[in-house]
Amino acid sequence: MTSTPATQKQIPVQVFGGPTALIEFGGLRFLTDPAFDAPGDYPIGGGRVLTKTAPASADPADLGPLDVVLLSHDEHPDNLDHSGRALLAGVPLVLTTRSGAGRLGGTARGLAPWESVDLPRPDGGSLTVTATPAQHGPEGCEPVSGEVVGFVLTAADLPAVYVSGDNASLALVEQIAERFGPVDTAVLFAGAARTGLFDGALLTLDSAQAAEAAEILGARRVVPVHFDSWTHFSEGREVLVAAFTAAGLRDRLQLG
Repeated sequence: MTSTPATQKQIPVQVFGGPTALIEFGGLRFLTDPAFDAPGDYPIGGGRVLTKTAPASADPADLGPLDVVLLSHDEHPDNLDHSGRALLAGVPLVLTTRSGAGRLGGTARGLAPWESVDLPRPDGGSLTVTATPAQHGPEGCEPVSGEVVGFVLTAADLPAVYVSGDNASLALVEQIAERFGPVDTAVLFAGAARTGLFDGALLTLDSAQAAEAAEILGARRVVPVHFDSWTHFSEGREVLVAAFTAAGLRDRLQLG
């Protein structure tokens, strides 16, 4: 386990809607799953459609320089849309799944679960990004929902940050906590996403599970993403707040 330094300033995290957030860590700027397209219907194959209901709160042009995109997966438009794909071309490094890197090309680098990459920091030090396992649905979902990955950001002098990606498995969260807990900040993809797949089973954590994940991780702060702006997110802000309040963790929940 890695311990969180006791006296560190809070890691800046800015959320733009859907799964997209900007994390400033060790002097580098990380963007999660870029999705900036306008509201509308987005086909996902097999006659299925995902519907976006609200725009992102920022435009890609307003973000400034980015160092790394942390892309949980590239196959669904609520995680990587047309605008997000265009953005990738201008980013020096895109960390994603092994299969996703093969499809994307360019600066994309695929990481297997528990594989790490060390990145130089502007101050001359370094930080580490470790890929973590994620399960985008019930057990055995991968042939249908695809390969997904999460990430942990660590450095010797900084508190750890966990980015879950589209994960519906608390058992995997327990594995991550065993290796990296306690984490300081957990960016959790919540929203209880459901579609017609797997008889409507959860594709991401629901609100009660997100609170349980926070407890498992020992997270000091939880920044929820992936719970608004799309109709397949079945639980929004109010349910999240209620779940964290019921768990006695409301003070850890940071909502924009």
